[in-house]
Amino acid sequence: MPIAVAETLRNAIRAAREARGWTQADLAERVGVSRKTVNTVENGVFVPSTVIALKMARAFDVAVEDLFSLED
Repeated sequence: MPIAVAETLRNAIRAAREARGWTQADLAERVGVSRKTVNTVENGVFVPSTVIALKMARAFDVAVEDLFSLED
């Protein structure tokens, strides 16, 4: 039976990026996506694929869980 709790994916992409002094374009280049993709992920418009989430975590040298979490 599915759980009737609405979950939202939170992310810490903007905070991690700004802490490093990177622009969205800088992160996009490191991950191999467009700046618009970074923007839409940061703003919660787009849920990244597993591959993109893993590449973002690798770019920041952190665990995926440090960037993404579920919130109810």
